[in-house]
Amino acid sequence: MSTPAPPLHPTQRLAPIALCALLACAAPLRAGAQAAATLPQMVVSGSMQEQPVDDLPQSIDVIDAAQLEQQQSQTLRDALQDLPNASVRTAPARLAVSAASSSFARDGNTGINIRGLGGNRVLMTVDGIRMPRSYVSRSAIFDREYLSLELFKRVELLRGPASALYSSDALAGVVNFVTFDPQDFLRAGDGAPEKTLGGRVSALYGSEDDGKMLAGTLAGKASDAVQWMLTASQRQAHALETMGSNDAPNSSRTTANPQHDRDQALLAKVVLRPGGAQRHVLTFEHVNRDSDAELLSSRTPVPAKTSDVLDETSSYDARRDRLAWDARYDVASAWADHLRTVVAAQQSASRRIGTSALNNGTLRVRDNRYDERIWQFGLQAEKVVRAGDWTHRVVYGAEHTRNTITNLYDGQAPLPPDVFPLKRFPDTRETTSALFVQNESVIGNWTFTPGLRIDHFAIDVTSQAGFYPPAPQPGKSLSQSAVLPKLGVLWRATPAWSLFGQYSEGFRAPEPGQLNDYFEAVVPGSHVVIRPNPDLKPEKSRGFELGARGRFEHLSLDATAFVNTYSNLIVDAEFIEQVGINRYFQSVNVGRARIHGFEIKGAYDWGAVAGGRLSSSFSYGTARGSNRETGQPLNSVDPAQLTLGLRYDTAPWSLWANLRHRQAKKPSDIDNTAIFNSKPDVQYTPAAITTLDLGVQWRLARNARLNLALNNVTNRKYWLWPDVYGLSAGSPVLDAYTQPGRSVRVSLVMDF
Repeated sequence: MSTPAPPLHPTQRLAPIALCALLACAAPLRAGAQAAATLPQMVVSGSMQEQPVDDLPQSIDVIDAAQLEQQQSQTLRDALQDLPNASVRTAPARLAVSAASSSFARDGNTGINIRGLGGNRVLMTVDGIRMPRSYVSRSAIFDREYLSLELFKRVELLRGPASALYSSDALAGVVNFVTFDPQDFLRAGDGAPEKTLGGRVSALYGSEDDGKMLAGTLAGKASDAVQWMLTASQRQAHALETMGSNDAPNSSRTTANPQHDRDQALLAKVVLRPGGAQRHVLTFEHVNRDSDAELLSSRTPVPAKTSDVLDETSSYDARRDRLAWDARYDVASAWADHLRTVVAAQQSASRRIGTSALNNGTLRVRDNRYDERIWQFGLQAEKVVRAGDWTHRVVYGAEHTRNTITNLYDGQAPLPPDVFPLKRFPDTRETTSALFVQNESVIGNWTFTPGLRIDHFAIDVTSQAGFYPPAPQPGKSLSQSAVLPKLGVLWRATPAWSLFGQYSEGFRAPEPGQLNDYFEAVVPGSHVVIRPNPDLKPEKSRGFELGARGRFEHLSLDATAFVNTYSNLIVDAEFIEQVGINRYFQSVNVGRARIHGFEIKGAYDWGAVAGGRLSSSFSYGTARGSNRETGQPLNSVDPAQLTLGLRYDTAPWSLWANLRHRQAKKPSDIDNTAIFNSKPDVQYTPAAITTLDLGVQWRLARNARLNLALNNVTNRKYWLWPDVYGLSAGSPVLDAYTQPGRSVRVSLVMDF
């Protein structure tokens, strides 16, 4: 039985009413003058070139450096928590070292979710360079957060299929992280001359995980042709607190396990302008994360069997190094006005080591590694052509990526039939080559943006060493091509209103682990086998969205409705058949799915109030998904979320409040058969919840800011759906998956 939802708290009943009231009072406003003088938000992820968000016929969210600072974001969840139909999964370190992957990991979803799909179906890039994927093995999960938010001046979230721009993996959307440039710290403002030396230092403390962060940036201008920048950050923290109260050193524990996290990051840039027609950016980025946890929660309360756990520990290390050269040229020729070339090399390495002391004296060690080495090349040309009343901006080019992927499973005291060392899938090389063209055509108040991408991918097994044997068959290679169209239309109906629509397609090639993963385990009364599937097909998506933007004197409003259809979705380790005691699993394509919903967001400027300026913001997103072959709901879709914000600004300080209401996950929206395929459990369904955060920024001086935030002010106990997906309603440790209670964050930022 699922836990019944408690009666709605008064704030939960009032939140939707407050949004309706806000929109109602804003409706009579007269269109006309622009809102208070603000610079338009610029993005590069919508068209692979920088332009204002309002000029794009699609839904894109932008989180700038000021927002990241004021909400004191330290993780992806912090940064994206107020965006409609977007979420980030986190989970406590509770898995036993030798356990098989838990139910939530069956489809490899660890990371960002956009409009109901996540994990590796969302492409993550830094300055346009692809980031590593997550990887789930039978006893280890490697996430995708090879990031330090201190390095970024902007986060761009593009919703819906985007493979026509970004190739494979952009099935559900794109999140692009844009790093700082030297110019961001050398620009003086107020008409003052550009500085020759500038930078920033910042420090932060968060009580929810006892986290401490220190970061510094130094930027300089060596000459009119040379600028440079160096940013370094370091953070230390413990496990994220829960609202659990049982701190027993065994499997009944609901408080967090003892854990120590350390993150370091370095960003170095050199910007060269050898002439007015060229700009070269050389970038080096290094991120390292490591964590040590004592898994008290996996100890057996009263050891009796020889296999019972007396003690377990887990250590995790992940690093990413990126070297990139991004060059732009003004060529002013008949075939292009501007040319851009990109060459990037990136290496990522993840390692998780688990150690178990068993009741029979056995010391079991599990050493899992997952590495990716990527080379990425890009050539892009831009040409503006005018023909009568039409203006065309044509962007075309080619891209090539080459990714070498390896894994290794080693350790001590393996379980039959494993023999260490071994590989779950063979060493693999992925290559993708593409040609693309996009034409942004403007006539009067209309903009038409058709695009086309021709993509070819190849997954080639480069070595069977360590895989065959023990796998009974060698790994297989796969290659295919795809033609990916898109079409966007934008109509500026009035000076205040614009309407837009877009059709786009996405695809995602199978991952090496999905194509060739092999696993055997002997458990009492059963023999489990995960077989490779060389016949897997790429996942495909088609996305339709219609939207409207209103830009009034005091009100900014965006509304978007969408329908995305998917085919050949890949499900990891699906149960196939049972022959005697042998149970066979395999990655399979599951046919057709559909997700639809809408998002509404905006801000209202109430004007001058008591010597300051009052403004409010709002967002709401909801989605529904279904497997169109079985009629069952898609479990990856999040419940609806409403966010209301209120802000008061004066010259020396600002106050803000954020109210978040998350709807309950209804049992009717859950397909239990897709989660628990081996036992008759029922999925836990978190109840609706409303939380309140308060914050203040005090500008101590022109270039110094003190930020203070009090989160979950009412100390509400609650769960989030992405974190409990796969957790049984009858679990005795539900409280271990709760979010932190009341917590404080404080930070000091100084520019110079």
